[in-house]
Amino acid sequence: MSTPTASPTLGRHRQPVPEPSPTLRQKLFRAEGRLAPYAYVAPFFLLFLAFGLFPLVYTMWISFHRFELGSDPEWTGLDNYVWLFSNPKFYNALLKTVTIGVLSTVPQLLLALGLAHLLNYRMRARTAFRVSMIMPYATSVAASTLVFAQIFGRDGGLANWLLSLVGLDGLDWRNGDLSAQIAIAVIVTWRWTGYNALIYLAGMQSISTDLYEATALDGANRWQQFLHVTLPGLRPTILFTVVVSTIGATQLFGEPLLFGGVDGGALNQYQTLGLFMYQQGWGFGSLGRAATVAWVTFLLIVVLVLINTALARWRDRDPEGARR
Repeated sequence: MSTPTASPTLGRHRQPVPEPSPTLRQKLFRAEGRLAPYAYVAPFFLLFLAFGLFPLVYTMWISFHRFELGSDPEWTGLDNYVWLFSNPKFYNALLKTVTIGVLSTVPQLLLALGLAHLLNYRMRARTAFRVSMIMPYATSVAASTLVFAQIFGRDGGLANWLLSLVGLDGLDWRNGDLSAQIAIAVIVTWRWTGYNALIYLAGMQSISTDLYEATALDGANRWQQFLHVTLPGLRPTILFTVVVSTIGATQLFGEPLLFGGVDGGALNQYQTLGLFMYQQGWGFGSLGRAATVAWVTFLLIVVLVLINTALARWRDRDPEGARR
């Protein structure tokens, strides 16, 4: 039996076949594949640079200058910040911003949570109720503030008429201290409660119904289901609304401006940081000081957001220190 002999061609190293050079069309196609994602996101970043980052940096630059309307900027270093932190009106505006923010944000989110819980049940005309929730948000700030200014009017206002029904004297809502802040907080609460309720409702509908059925089999009632299923499931949504509402409260401007003017009342009893900044820039013509107020307000918002995030992470930790 003869054994096959190896072919003389086997074992030789074959020369690689050179690839044909790509055509111009293939080169353009490859370049399009690499550059197209950058081209799609470029408009957003260009607009952000033009209307977001540049005004932020320019405002910071202006805050280090003495810049009056109609004049050239003059470098003054930290003088504007020294003036701001030694100005009692700044602390008054900061205090009024905090009190009005608390008076409006806490009731607003609690009411929104309750309304969302009710709208999550099967009920007649549920769609109509859900649509009506967004109507206050769709109403302009000017229209709603003017209506509420009539409601909180000293003579003939609806609020004082309701107080008279329970035997209480009428209030001068606009010229009082706490009463004016409560009136502005009511306006803010009325506008934003429905908006937050719809956000909560969307979060509730993402919670699995299996959890409710399991707790129902264990004998939990509606309130216990709300405490032990709904609220834990809504925790990220609640954190989002708290952060957004805190930012909105810090930037409060339109409601107090239309309710009583840029001074925030005769004694600045409801002058917020937004009104204080507007007063410095366009009332007194000092753009440098207005820019300083704007930057301090921005840093305050950043600090509040960080505190909210830290509290949420601390709440999510178990006793052993591990994240849930």
